[in-house]
Amino acid sequence: MKLEIQNVSKKYNRNKYGLKDFSITIEKGILGLLGPNGAGKSTLLKMIATVSKPTEGIIILNKNNILKDANYMRKQLGFLPQDFGVYPNLNAVEFLEYMAAMKGIGGPNLKPRINQILEGLNLLDAAHKPIGSYSGGMKQRVGIAQALLNNPKIVIFDEPTVGLDPEERVRFRNLISDLANDCIVILSSHIVSDIDTIADKVAIMKNGTLITHGNQETIIKKIQGNVFKTSIDKTQLADFKNRHIIVSTSRKNEKLNVRYISSQPLENSIKKETNLEDAYLYLTKIN
Repeated sequence: MKLEIQNVSKKYNRNKYGLKDFSITIEKGILGLLGPNGAGKSTLLKMIATVSKPTEGIIILNKNNILKDANYMRKQLGFLPQDFGVYPNLNAVEFLEYMAAMKGIGGPNLKPRINQILEGLNLLDAAHKPIGSYSGGMKQRVGIAQALLNNPKIVIFDEPTVGLDPEERVRFRNLISDLANDCIVILSSHIVSDIDTIADKVAIMKNGTLITHGNQETIIKKIQGNVFKTSIDKTQLADFKNRHIIVSTSRKNEKLNVRYISSQPLENSIKKETNLEDAYLYLTKIN
């Protein structure tokens, strides 16, 4: 499987781009797509899913131009959009049967497939209750379930862990890790912890452009040796922010413990091991 996005742009008006000259090649495994809100992640994913078309550029799946043959992509696609909705009067099984009919899926293997997915997402106990009675996290899991119905070869998740509690996030990550052996998984989020534990490769976006992409180690090396921790007085915080990129702060008595990124650290600073969140914050701040 190979997905090639070549010089893709989405222009809304003369001066506004949702995506600009975006190019990347994606193969089997999990691609973590990171970027702040408004970075263009959803715009990109909708074009890959053939929900919308780019203003410029082409998208190729296994040498097939999906802008000319959208069905080639749709037959192999599982998609959970950010704004996914459900029918509240249907239960989970009825909803998934309805979605299967919409996707042209049927036959004797459908019910076992639905049960398998519901079990994997810890929804079997609630499978025959109306979806309208579900919590937000349970509804999100139903959305994940419908994306997996057709054993897709390309799976796109746009902010899939919204509303999931920590245990559900772990279950979701395990499910996605199993999937990635046989297909392309694109997982979009602005939460780094959703990405860093499972993604084979990472792409970082800002303002509709691709800042960088590659394996996590390569991206982290971009700021290796520039992450520190120190303690400052609360009154120093505003000035400190002007001179350094702050990753996190924690209060300790009258002092603040600050993790920060800088090429010119304070004398009393302790060098810290760099992680993906450090690199993400640095790259999206300076670009």
